[in-house]
Amino acid sequence: MKGTPERQATVYHTFNVEDLIEAEHPLRAIKRMVDRALSDMSRTFKAAYSDRGRPGIPPETLLKALLLQCVYTIRSERELCRRLKTDLLFRWFLDLQPSDDVFDHSVFTHNRERLAEHGITQKFFDQVVKQAIGAGLTSDEHFTVDGSLIQSHASLKSLKMIEREASKQDDDGKPGSGAAEAREGRGRNPSVNFRGERRGNATHRSTTDPEARLYKKSDGVGAFLCHSGHALTENRHGLVLSVRIDEASGTAERENTLCMLDHVERRHGVRPSTLGADKGYDAGPFLAELERRWIEPHVAIKSGRIDPLRDGADDGTWARWFVRSGQRRAAFKKSQRRRKLVEEFFGWIKTVAGMRRARHVGREKIRQCFEMAAAAYNLVRMKNLLAV
Repeated sequence: MKGTPERQATVYHTFNVEDLIEAEHPLRAIKRMVDRALSDMSRTFKAAYSDRGRPGIPPETLLKALLLQCVYTIRSERELCRRLKTDLLFRWFLDLQPSDDVFDHSVFTHNRERLAEHGITQKFFDQVVKQAIGAGLTSDEHFTVDGSLIQSHASLKSLKMIEREASKQDDDGKPGSGAAEAREGRGRNPSVNFRGERRGNATHRSTTDPEARLYKKSDGVGAFLCHSGHALTENRHGLVLSVRIDEASGTAERENTLCMLDHVERRHGVRPSTLGADKGYDAGPFLAELERRWIEPHVAIKSGRIDPLRDGADDGTWARWFVRSGQRRAAFKKSQRRRKLVEEFFGWIKTVAGMRRARHVGREKIRQCFEMAAAAYNLVRMKNLLAV
């Protein structure tokens, strides 16, 4: 007998959302780890909010929502709030009842300054790392460092000459003749002709994202506005122990490596014995600094003759010579093989977490997204490793 669809809408439904989620669903294990990390941050949340006023959206809910955005490749916070209205799985992960109203996407904007002031995203990431260390999933001796470029949300068309931008303001602070010049090309997507104009960080600045810099990592590719992202991973399972966002420059990788090493030692008591890296870290002062910290550099050295006996040779020249002399050892070769694990992290956050190009303008906002993406990557890896 053919059934007939019920056209009359039912007013009340009786069911338990917990029963609708599969027992072996991957989010169950991730939710347990996330709830444990958030419970350890209760003092931080209490210090970030006042005891007076109307109750706001719990920070635990916001952090969980940002994790879902990374794991499920949701392109924007507006789209994330739309999914929360209709997806019971998302509501269950955020501890929202089916009848609860979903907050607006502007809640993320209003709370972003609070997250930055109290370092909430970094503390959450550190709590995830702490669980990984406690579960014995990380190495305490062998580590890898690498950096990558994150394309800015700004377009190359936003590049303006610094001197020209300054001249657009009159003495009273009102736009001068430059405003009329800008109106000539007004439109939704006006064309810009850069032919014959040499653009550089010393002379040009983006009006959309002033912190972004023109940079390229290799020859044969064009420079674009970007920020630099850095990660320190352990060599056992490739879990990320520290991340940083900084200005894109030729020295950012080495400078941020030292900062990340200080962070993991101060926060987790971890002191690496070896550190693997690619040729971008081949700099004498950097290698000498690693040796002063009793860290053996497993850094790929660029081709070329190194003569530490020449006149004027410093500690950096000797450090490069010693690293090159040990490249044939089995430990060095193994470290270079395991170094590829950090590339999996950057590939994941750029494809799955959607950070190939930043969603927001400003380095602080990008840093928060980068830390949440790193925490999501660790949680997914930990779920798989603990299930074995």
